[in-house]
Amino acid sequence: MASAEPHRSILHIDMDAFFASVEQRDHPQWLGKPVIVGAAPDRRGVVCAASYEARKFGVRSAMPSRTAGRLCPDGIFVRPDFARYSAASDQIMAVLHDVTPLVEPLSIDEAFLDVTAAAGDIDAAASLARDIKARIRERVRLTASIGVAPNKFLAKLASDLQKPDGLTVIREEEKVAFLRPLPVSRIWGVGPKTEAALHEASIRTIADIQDFPGDLRRLLGAYAEDLRALAFGEDDRPVETEHERKSISSEETFDRDTRSVPLIRRTVLAQASEVAGALREKRLAGRTVHIKLRFADFTTLTRQKKLDHATQDETEIFRVAWTLLERQRGTGKAVRLVGTGVASLEPEGLQPDLFDEKARRRDRLARAADALNARFGPGSVRRG
Repeated sequence: MASAEPHRSILHIDMDAFFASVEQRDHPQWLGKPVIVGAAPDRRGVVCAASYEARKFGVRSAMPSRTAGRLCPDGIFVRPDFARYSAASDQIMAVLHDVTPLVEPLSIDEAFLDVTAAAGDIDAAASLARDIKARIRERVRLTASIGVAPNKFLAKLASDLQKPDGLTVIREEEKVAFLRPLPVSRIWGVGPKTEAALHEASIRTIADIQDFPGDLRRLLGAYAEDLRALAFGEDDRPVETEHERKSISSEETFDRDTRSVPLIRRTVLAQASEVAGALREKRLAGRTVHIKLRFADFTTLTRQKKLDHATQDETEIFRVAWTLLERQRGTGKAVRLVGTGVASLEPEGLQPDLFDEKARRRDRLARAADALNARFGPGSVRRG
């Protein structure tokens, strides 16, 4: 059995009432007062942001300004100045890029950071988060709330728990228990309709999802798999920088958890073929092959290998993916989900392996199969 990889250390930085805080910073006389950024209360328009003092009156973003005016008659209404907000955002992002190049901006005032290499373990990541908060306070004169966790879902959840100026850490060994008492609405992707469907099934807390004995797919369809994984704190999404191309991948959840090597092998082979076809269709090739395994207990494992050249050859993708996967099957656990993908994408060119006659023949056959599948429908021609 291969040794486990160290857990990732992910930060989610979320600025506190960003637009309103910039206004209070630049107008010290408004500190401690209810500041509402948006249209005037006697005009048609909405609230862009509200200070924490205004939020105590029930004022929220996207609320009609007239409603905000009724809730908070002494509120200070300010027209937004996006140039100043953008300048402050640039300063904040510069602080983050000083720490690591692995920064994924989500909006003008929040971002994910992967500090696994920069910090090492979760305690060092928490110390780094405190340092980031101090740097932002010193350079930009604003406060940030930060979540520290092994993945993006938990880090984003954590950043929202102790606002403003908060710092919350969720450790790998604590995550399942940490999530149990929280309402289902805390899970990414659970909106009002999904929440109502879960409530109808008497599922109100994340513990109810963790303990649910039946098949959630009857309630939620394909989303059930992701929901259950998130309920156990599992999320393998990478932090993706602005300039990073995303991967192309294929996943399958088995109807029943399986230990069948032939079934898993056939599935990975089909996924490699699907991924290779998508690469050819988009005229791309990739240098990194990765696999994903989710076991019956919902633990999720990912592995990847970087090649010395870019490929779109399904035989090579399968060979690398299966080698990565074979190293992990020694766990003896039943497999619930398997996924195969290619990342580090670049425009296709003459791949080195196509100097080989067998590789050229495979490429011609693959492209012929692509043409038949395009004409007669996906899956019309499959690899044997």
